[in-house]
Amino acid sequence: MASASSSASLLNHTSCYDVFLSFRGQDTRNSFTDHLYVALVRAGLRTFRDNDDIDRGQELKPEIERAIIESRASIVVLSEKYANSSWCLDELLLILEQRRSFNHFVLPIFHHVDPSDVRNQRQSFVIEVEDGVEGTKWTEYNVNRWKAALTEVADLTGMVVSGSETDFIAKVVDAIDLKLDLKLVSTPARLIGMDARAIGIDSWLKNEHADANVLAICGMGGSGKTTLAQFLYNSNKQKSESSSFIEEIGKHYKQPHGLLGIQKQLLTDILGGKNQTISSVYEGTRKVEEVLQVKRVLIVLDDIDDNDQLGVLLGTRVFHAQSKIIITTRLLDIHAWFGSISMRCQVYKLGLLNDHESLELLSCNAFGSSIPMEGFKELVVQLAKYCGGNPLALKVLGASLFVDAQDPRKRSSIIEIWRSTLNSLNSLEGDLDLKIQGILQKSFDSLPRVSNKELFLHIAFFFVGEYEDYVVKILEHDWHAKAGIMTLINRCLLTISPSNKLMMHQLLQEMARMIVREESKYPAKRSRVLQNNESYRLLRKGEGSKTIEALSLDMRMLKQKTRFNPSTLKTSSLAKMDKLKLLQLKYVELAGSYVNFPELRWLCWHGYHLERIPSGLFMSSLVAIDMSHGSLKMFEPPMVLNSLKILNLKESHKLVSVRYLIRLPNLETLILWNCSSLTHVCETIQGLESLSVLDFTGCKSLWKVSPNKYVNQLLRIRALYTCKESPQQLFSLPDSIKFLFLNNCNLEKSNYIPVVFIGRPFFYLNLGNNLFEVLPKNINLNMLRVLELTFCPNLKSLLCLPSTLEELYTNWCFLLEKITFESARFRLREFVYRGCNKVSEIQGLFKLVSVAKLDEADLGHMKWIKSYQDHEVALVGDEITKDRTWCIQVLYEYGIMSTYLPGIRDPSMKMSEYMSLSSDLSFCVPSCAKKRRIQGLNVTALYTALGEDQDICILFIKISNTTKGLTWMYNPVFYCQPGVGKDVVWISYWPIGNILDTGDEIMSPSLWGMC
Repeated sequence: MASASSSASLLNHTSCYDVFLSFRGQDTRNSFTDHLYVALVRAGLRTFRDNDDIDRGQELKPEIERAIIESRASIVVLSEKYANSSWCLDELLLILEQRRSFNHFVLPIFHHVDPSDVRNQRQSFVIEVEDGVEGTKWTEYNVNRWKAALTEVADLTGMVVSGSETDFIAKVVDAIDLKLDLKLVSTPARLIGMDARAIGIDSWLKNEHADANVLAICGMGGSGKTTLAQFLYNSNKQKSESSSFIEEIGKHYKQPHGLLGIQKQLLTDILGGKNQTISSVYEGTRKVEEVLQVKRVLIVLDDIDDNDQLGVLLGTRVFHAQSKIIITTRLLDIHAWFGSISMRCQVYKLGLLNDHESLELLSCNAFGSSIPMEGFKELVVQLAKYCGGNPLALKVLGASLFVDAQDPRKRSSIIEIWRSTLNSLNSLEGDLDLKIQGILQKSFDSLPRVSNKELFLHIAFFFVGEYEDYVVKILEHDWHAKAGIMTLINRCLLTISPSNKLMMHQLLQEMARMIVREESKYPAKRSRVLQNNESYRLLRKGEGSKTIEALSLDMRMLKQKTRFNPSTLKTSSLAKMDKLKLLQLKYVELAGSYVNFPELRWLCWHGYHLERIPSGLFMSSLVAIDMSHGSLKMFEPPMVLNSLKILNLKESHKLVSVRYLIRLPNLETLILWNCSSLTHVCETIQGLESLSVLDFTGCKSLWKVSPNKYVNQLLRIRALYTCKESPQQLFSLPDSIKFLFLNNCNLEKSNYIPVVFIGRPFFYLNLGNNLFEVLPKNINLNMLRVLELTFCPNLKSLLCLPSTLEELYTNWCFLLEKITFESARFRLREFVYRGCNKVSEIQGLFKLVSVAKLDEADLGHMKWIKSYQDHEVALVGDEITKDRTWCIQVLYEYGIMSTYLPGIRDPSMKMSEYMSLSSDLSFCVPSCAKKRRIQGLNVTALYTALGEDQDICILFIKISNTTKGLTWMYNPVFYCQPGVGKDVVWISYWPIGNILDTGDEIMSPSLWGMC
């Protein structure tokens, strides 16, 4: 039996043993090899040796083969009688094969034999063929292989036994230990989610010809970047000549002589454990460059946050093509650092844990089990949601709430502790764990500019979930938001959603609140106040503040939580906040004069209580005003606001009039969404040359006829008045408008709407939820990119749509039948038409016509199907087929005409020599009458339902002219669904033109249907 010993279990080792001992038992089993084995085991090396006596001529045992394959290194003890054993020689063959294929390290030890004798098969290493011996292994084939193996192993760098055996064995152990480099980096006990995240990087590590030698693992603080790097390092370090893992470079870099110390560690690791002496950083960089040029290394540089660190540690020269460098960083734009040097970098953005992985990691740390303890499931789910997939937060919070199954306390009392913790975390006053705070704040502290930090805090407090463009307009002037947002994204402090909204991890928002709370214990001395109770007390006392830049107060939320009748707040409280730039009020009523009101950049006042704008409220510094859901009856800016770019009066149901828009000369966005009482919009809107977004959604009163002179003024909007059918005097909208919303405006059935647009074309137009039957003719659609017509219940057709159109939405246009374009070369890439059950033609896609509406001339040689025109057919496969009953239809698609005949047998469908009972068919094109050519192909298929559970139909046809190398493929947009046990005949005509000649070989290897 074989015996083995191993050191403590090593994480993620693919090998069962570190060392396999190959030796001739008769020579060294009870002497040298026994002593070597004991020394290896004591050194913590998992070593395999075979204890059985070897019978000459016996095959290798499976466990021996497996041990060699599953070992990382082999020591071959070449003693006097080693070559007498076919067993030993077979071991040697397999060992050398592993070396060639799997980086298996082989150390030959010449035990009282001359290496040249082994190399040249002299003295005791002479091996010969045994002729005439039945069953012998010493055949000519085997002997030649063994000789080659002995020569190969003798040519390797080995060790010759000499001097003290004890000292010699110690040198052998050191050599193996150094080569295998078993000093792995420490990793957490539970590596949940690592395997899935390592797959892509593993393939890069194994690719010796990858374009990039450097891979950067990027992610927010606590996301597991270092843990993943440790996992990869431990799994792959044995495959390189040398390796090094340098942790927390950012921290050590800032210490005195820290960089020099990092260089010394790096050089010591990659040069095989020899302590290095360097006198300067420049010398260290030069030495590293020299080593990297010649050695195949695996290096992990953890927590890089500056490109200078990278240049000093790796240099700028080309290094060994098969070397791999892994970097962990919070910087997404790290690849930009490599533009001026010879290395290329691949970026791997580390994703956070999913819900399942989060629950498992939290449960492991809280309960010591992968599933929650009974009674805790709901709380675990809530806590995991708070952590947002951040592994550090899950581990820290889980460990802080650890529950011992043997805890004598009642389960109910422990659950209450969990609830209390969760309530604290979810409140704006809750303290973030200091360990989590410290890790997350490294990214914040590393921001290069003060303006970046201020921008981050403003976004965290007020603008998460807002559109990027909206935030940039508000914060650009003071905090350089356009460039700053990119910096925050590159530091993994911010992300942009697919809809261009600013998104931030909840823990980062919590960190931002902690940073501001730490400014002072007194809210009046902080830079920002977000908590409603603190804001209310500040305004009620009216003491003002010399530090507050941003303040938020939601009176509805405050009343719900505190259930009290608030005191009247005065405008003078805000007037005493000299630095106030951002003000967010919700359903707050202020009393007093607005003289000396702060010069705000952003005023967000939902539920504004006055009917008009008081003098002093608006200042020239304002960039954005949001007065949604207010009580305004008339909007009239009391002064010119040159800086104002955004005006939002959404859901101002009492608003009747919008006046003096000329006082907003640089306005870019005007939102009057669902201002249901609005009847007058100032005609000076035509002078707003920067206006690009105009939203009249739901402004139904603008279109009503009234004797009042201020009503119906929108009826006079125009670019160039050419609509003779409208009696109203019209004026123009500015040419700058790109996004126009006129949905849900009760636009009537006329071919014209009382808005004439013959000026510059729009980019986006929304006319949804209106009552017209055809698209109004007086709208210039040239260059239009997006057209939204959802829920226009009377719309019947869309004709000559512009070829520039890229997105078209016609959902729930119940009467829509036909869609055409001005050019066949349109570029529509997004087309959604749910609920359009009457559509029968979409130009360029398909046309569906009832056989009953076609003449026999239209059907040509298929005219016989007219007799089945009232036969019902169940068409499926597209949105428009839902909930419709059909008679036999003809489908026109890609020039092909086809139809489905369920359960029909007609003499016209007789068999011919060009038909097959299988899905495969081939034939040669027959000769035609003089001066005649084949113009098309009649393709027919028969298919049937396979069973009741088959509700998906697929029909795919592939026809090839193998003689000319031509192929035609077709997959119809509609299918006929046969009943169980029923069949359907599909008949089609393909007008392929004059491209078939007599003798051409035609094959249809792929003609199949499935239902």
